[in-house]
Amino acid sequence: MISCPNCNHQNPDGAVQCEACYTPLPQASACPQCGAAVQSNAAFCGQCGFNLQQAAPMAEPEELPKTVVPNAPSASVPPTAPPEPTMDFLEIPEADFPDFPDFPDFFEAEEIATPAVAESPELPDPFTLDFEEPDPTPEVPPTPAPSPTTVQGPRQATQIQVQTASLLHVQTQVSLEIPEHLDVIHIGKPNETIPPDIDVSGFPNSEVVSRIHADLRQEAGLYYIEDTGSSNGTYINHVPLLVGNRHRLRAGDRIGLGKGDKVTFIFQIS
Repeated sequence: MISCPNCNHQNPDGAVQCEACYTPLPQASACPQCGAAVQSNAAFCGQCGFNLQQAAPMAEPEELPKTVVPNAPSASVPPTAPPEPTMDFLEIPEADFPDFPDFPDFFEAEEIATPAVAESPELPDPFTLDFEEPDPTPEVPPTPAPSPTTVQGPRQATQIQVQTASLLHVQTQVSLEIPEHLDVIHIGKPNETIPPDIDVSGFPNSEVVSRIHADLRQEAGLYYIEDTGSSNGTYINHVPLLVGNRHRLRAGDRIGLGKGDKVTFIFQIS
């Protein structure tokens, strides 16, 4: 078998090219030591290990006979100089031109008479016109400009009216101002979780009010009230307010904290 040097495919003995990649296969030769078949490109014999590269002497190239080129006979040929061109110039005969006759002077210079410039007549002396100067206009004293009269109209009020909201306690007639800088105002009694912004613990019957009772919310100048899960409830105009719902307050609304209408406030806007 002949192994392909490109893809190592085993080809049958005597194959010229590989069956797989069509690479030309090396030709097999006999080992000069043991006679085993070896490839022509093998370095050592696979049977006896003989060095095939030393056994194959390099074939000396045959010397080719030298080609003798006979010398060409040297012929002494004198250089031929090119003949100088001879130029024969033709003689041009002189032409005889007839004499032209003398023509008389038709255009003689005539003296141009310079016309005399007429002198302009002398203009008479300009005469003077006697005009009588008018009498000067007497000066008139300037009239003082009238002082502008200013019409005073009724003064218009330019003060911006700021609305303030407050809660009037019905039982004691004490007014509590609602803070304007807070968006959420807590109503209740002192506690450690959410301290109240409006403390009602000092009013009579405050025991019916929870510590975290209700919230007032301010949105775009409007006020809303909602119950935050109080024990005794919140009433708006004697109607109970459900927990989580909120009511928009209007001037004069009656807010009851707890049952029995014992702690009651009137919402006011001034």
